[in-house]
Amino acid sequence: MNAASHRPPAALLTTLALATTLAAALPALGQVDAPAKRAASTEIRAQLSPRRYTTIAAEIGARVQRVGVLEGASFKAGQQLIGFDCSLQRSQLARARVALDVASKQLATQTRLAELNATGRQEVEQADGEVRKQRADIAQIEVMLGKCSIAAPFAGRVAEQKVREQQYVQPGQPLLEIIDDTVLEVEFIMPSRWLQQVRAGSPVQIAVDETGQTYPARVLRLGARVDPVSQSVKVVAAIEGRPAELMAGMSGRLIIPAAP
Repeated sequence: MNAASHRPPAALLTTLALATTLAAALPALGQVDAPAKRAASTEIRAQLSPRRYTTIAAEIGARVQRVGVLEGASFKAGQQLIGFDCSLQRSQLARARVALDVASKQLATQTRLAELNATGRQEVEQADGEVRKQRADIAQIEVMLGKCSIAAPFAGRVAEQKVREQQYVQPGQPLLEIIDDTVLEVEFIMPSRWLQQVRAGSPVQIAVDETGQTYPARVLRLGARVDPVSQSVKVVAAIEGRPAELMAGMSGRLIIPAAP
């Protein structure tokens, strides 16, 4: 008997090879399915943002006399943030008041002369028009003086100081960026298919990168529409409480607990 008679048939060799391949592949398939079964939550990126924020700009052209709150400092609602040097406007107001006094006396004189038939109606009307003009000038200057001091529209902090004392600014020039960080909101974009699970009032968590801690939050509102291209929607949540270590602009992983 030769050596070739001891070889197994070709069909048997093929069967053995397939069995060996399947045996090696089954553990790998189990490893692929296991993480999906163990996943208990879905994580996406999110960023902390202040509840309110705005840029304070100059409404008049003037020299900055005082910056009431420096960058990073806190302030209360109604507190003075910027004070301008308005000595020119105050002198204009004093001059306008003197002109109004003169015009009022002239009107009184013309009115008396009209009663005595010593002057015409046109002169009285001209004197009355001059009085009204001076009053309008005074009202305009008083409005300008009201813009010489900028008060905080809400309580918060100065995020960025764009102007310094003794600097001359133009109307519309940005002065301060302020934020209301008494409540920190969490903004994130999620797939629209998750709307069945995430609604207003749903609990979420955010693991902040900068602190290494996880904080509870609750969904405040959903976006008004779903983006038709990305099939996503914007969601805003609010962190419960006000942890002192958190700051606007921090980011992290937002964790949406899996449905029970």
